[in-house]
Amino acid sequence: MKPTNAIATDRLGAAVRHCAVILLSILATASGALASLGQDSDKIEDAYGSIAERRLRDDGTVSVLYHKDRYLYLVIFANDRSVSETYFHVKGTDLSEKEITRFLKANAAGARWTAENTARERRFRRSDDKAEATYGTVRGRPALTVRELRAKS
Repeated sequence: MKPTNAIATDRLGAAVRHCAVILLSILATASGALASLGQDSDKIEDAYGSIAERRLRDDGTVSVLYHKDRYLYLVIFANDRSVSETYFHVKGTDLSEKEITRFLKANAAGARWTAENTARERRFRRSDDKAEATYGTVRGRPALTVRELRAKS
């Protein structure tokens, strides 16, 4: 028979392991909840849900509209890589500051976003100069668009 302290230690250890598994599961789910620029179509589809519309554009890129929960995600792919992502509410309402911050953070790639607002629109620039974002109207809805910037030749 085990002493009482050993039983308590075993139970505590089991509880700690159980909590660790739950915490790791939550972190894995939370980190995969948003995709970002540069990811391939499989990762984007896993994160953004069902495809509502797919179009081949004149420039050879593909636009795909995804619907998941209360958001629509319009992603432009070039060579199976996301080069532009637009985020909007299904109901057409404005994104909150918290939502805008979350989408920008998902696309930070280790850099920082700074606001460069103008009188006409809200603009953001990534500190590595590899992406920019604008908050304005897309398809008649308020939306945040984050796009990759091509290197200047």
